[in-house]
Amino acid sequence: MGSLDVESTPHHHDDEDNEPPIEEVRLTVPTHDDPTLPVWTFRMWTLGVASCVILSYLNTFFSYRTEPLTISMISVQVATLPIGRFMARVLPEKKFRIPGLGSREFSLNPGPFNTKEHVLISIFANAGAGTAYAISIVDIIRAFYRRKISFLASWILVITTQVLGYGWAGILRKYVVDPALMWWPSSLVQVSLFRALHEKDNARMSRGKFFLIALISSFSWYIFPGYLFPVLSNISWVCWAYPNSVTAHQLGSGMRGLGLGSLTLDWSVIASYLGSPLITPFFAIVNVFVGYVTIIYVLTPVAYWGVDLYKAKNFPIFSSHLFDGQGQLYNVSAIVNDKFEIDMPAYERQGRINLSVFFSLTYGIGFAAVVATLSHVALFNGREIYSQFRASYKGKMDIHTRLMKKYKDIPSWWFHLMLVISLALSLLLCIFMKDEVQMPWWGLIFAAGLALIFTLPISIITATTNQTPGLNVITEYIMGVILPGRPIANVCFKTYGYISMAQAISFLSDFKLGHYMKIPPRSMFIVQCAGTIIAGTINIATAWWLLNTVENICQDNLLPPNSPWTCPGDRVFFDASVIWGLVGPKRIFGRLGNYSALNWFFLGGALGPVLVWLLHKAFPNQKWIKMINLPVLLGASAAMPPATTLNFNSWIFVGTIFNFFVFRYRKKWWQRYNYVLSAAMDAGLAFMGVLLYFSLSMENVSVNWWGSAGEHCGLATCPTAKGIAVDGCPVH
Repeated sequence: MGSLDVESTPHHHDDEDNEPPIEEVRLTVPTHDDPTLPVWTFRMWTLGVASCVILSYLNTFFSYRTEPLTISMISVQVATLPIGRFMARVLPEKKFRIPGLGSREFSLNPGPFNTKEHVLISIFANAGAGTAYAISIVDIIRAFYRRKISFLASWILVITTQVLGYGWAGILRKYVVDPALMWWPSSLVQVSLFRALHEKDNARMSRGKFFLIALISSFSWYIFPGYLFPVLSNISWVCWAYPNSVTAHQLGSGMRGLGLGSLTLDWSVIASYLGSPLITPFFAIVNVFVGYVTIIYVLTPVAYWGVDLYKAKNFPIFSSHLFDGQGQLYNVSAIVNDKFEIDMPAYERQGRINLSVFFSLTYGIGFAAVVATLSHVALFNGREIYSQFRASYKGKMDIHTRLMKKYKDIPSWWFHLMLVISLALSLLLCIFMKDEVQMPWWGLIFAAGLALIFTLPISIITATTNQTPGLNVITEYIMGVILPGRPIANVCFKTYGYISMAQAISFLSDFKLGHYMKIPPRSMFIVQCAGTIIAGTINIATAWWLLNTVENICQDNLLPPNSPWTCPGDRVFFDASVIWGLVGPKRIFGRLGNYSALNWFFLGGALGPVLVWLLHKAFPNQKWIKMINLPVLLGASAAMPPATTLNFNSWIFVGTIFNFFVFRYRKKWWQRYNYVLSAAMDAGLAFMGVLLYFSLSMENVSVNWWGSAGEHCGLATCPTAKGIAVDGCPVH
C-alpha cells in the first residue's frame, strides 16, 4: 500500500479494544461513519447506470482487438467525481412527493455529492469492468466454428454464468466479509483512492486539473499509434535491421517472437493484458519479470534451438495456432461432423494436433501454477488463514463490523432466490436448448458443485493474500476426460464452474469495499444485481453487433494485414475448446497424444513452494526468500498467449519507472497523481479508439504506407526444420 495510506481519524478510547487487527486497515480505513448521508440519489442512479453501460460497451468492443484494452473501475472513480460535483451544483433542490408512497419526499439534489454515492457508482461500474466470459462461447460458435446459436440462448448463458456467483457470495459472506482478519488488500487501494479524491485539495495542480491534462494528452496522442502510424505500437527494430533472416525475426518480433529489443509508444499495448502497470506493486512486478525472463529467454530458446522439443522447428516459435505434422495450420472444421462433435475417421486422416513449443510450455506452466498456488498458500499462509478463520468466529467485533450493525442486513432469502432462479434458468438452457450448448443437465449440477466447493478456500486466499487461482484448467481437464468430442459442452462446463466462482469472489470483494466505506448492505446488493444484468445485456448486444458487422472478424488469416479485429483472446479460447473439448485431453496430454510429459508440471508446481518454504526456514534472516511468490512467478506467463512479449517488455519497463523510481524518489507526486494518471491514460485512449472506429474504420477510410503495414516481421512465423514448406517462408 505504501504511501497512499492516510492516517486514520482519531478514535475514542472506548474503540481501542475493537481496533482492526490488520495494520494496513488501521492506516487506511476511516473509523467513523455518517449514517444520514443519502445514497439512493438521482445522481447515483444516473451516473451509475451510465458508467455501467459505457464500461461494458467499451470493454466488449476492445476485447476483439489485437491489443484488448480493459478499462477498470478506477477510471470511473476518477472521472465521475467532477461530474457528480457539477450535478450537485446545478440540479434543482426542490422536493417532490411521489404519489403512492405516502409522505416520502424526494429531491433531485439532496445536498453535496458524497463518498457513499461515489462508492455505489463505482460498484455499478465494476459490474461492467470486465467482459462476460460466456461471450467467448458465442464468439467461437459463430466466428470460428461457423455454426449458429440464438440470441436468447446466448443471453441466458451470459446472464446465468454472471449471476450464479451471487448465490455462493451470499452463503459465504459471514465467513469472508464480516471478520476483520479477512482484509481484502485490493479493497484498500480503492479506499485510499476514495479518500484521496474526497478529502480537501488546495494544491496548485489539483487532481482534477491533472486528470484533464493527462486525459487530453492521451486522447490526442492515440491518433498516431491507433491510426496514422501503427508501427509505433510495435517497434521491432531487429526485424528492420535484418529483413531476410528468419532467426532475426523470431528473436526480434514483439508480436510473434521473443521480442528482443521491441518497444511500444502505445498505452493500449502496455495496459492491455496485465492491466495498468501503475497500480501493480513493485514486488509483484519483480516476480512477473523473473518468471517472464525464465520462460521466454531461458526455457523457450533451449526447447526450440537446443533440444528441438516436440519437433519444435516444424512450427513457429511463438504462436497460439494449432498445426498438423507438416507445419500447416490444422484444419479444425474438417474434423467436426454435422452433430458438432468429433469426426473420428477425419481426425485419423489429419493426424495429431501439434502446438508451437511456446504454447505447449505455457500449458505445462499453467498446470504448475494452479497447484503451486494451493501449496504456496498452505505453507506460507495456511496456519494464519486457519487461525484467522477460527478467530473470526470467536473474535470480538472490530469497529467496522460494529458500525455496519446500524444498517439493515440483507435477508438470506434474497441470495437463495437469486441462486434458485439462475440455476433454474441454466437448467432450462441445458434441457430445452441442448442442441445449441451441448451441455447435459448433470454437467451443470457438477460444475455448480465444483464452484461451491472451491469458492470458500479461494476467497479466503484472495482475502488474505490478494492471489486468486483460476479453476479454468482444472474444469477443462475434468470435462474433457468425462465427455470428450464435444467442444461447446466443455467450454460451458468451464464457464459455469470457473466463472461463477470468480464472480462470487468479485462480489465478495465489492462487499468488503462497501463494509469499509459503510454502505448500507441492501443498497450494495441491489446495485450489484442491477449492474450485473445491465452489463451482461450490453456485453452480448455489443458482441452480436460486431459479429454481424465486421467482415471475417477473428479470422486473422482472412483479415487485411493490419486489421485490429483479430480476437487474440477468443483464438486461445477456441484452441482450448478444440484441445480439451473436441479432441479431448487423452489425445493430447494423455498416452494417445504428443504432450503427456507436461503432466509432470503438476508435480513440479506442488513441490516448488515446498523448496522455497524450506529455504525460508533454513535462512530466516534472508528476507528476500519470503518474497519469492511462485504462483505470481509462474502465473506471469498465464496471459501468454494471447499476450505477447511486446506487452510484457513495456509493462515491466513502465511499472518499474513508476512503482520503483517515482515511488521511491518522488513519493509526494506518486501519492497525489499516480492512480489519477493511470485512469486518465485509459480514458483518453478509450475515447479516441471508439471515435476512430466510428468515424474512419466503419467507413473503410484507411492509410496505407510503410508505417501502417504491421510490424515488418513477416518471417517470425516460419518453421526452421529442413523440408517443411510453408507459404511465404524460405525452405531450409
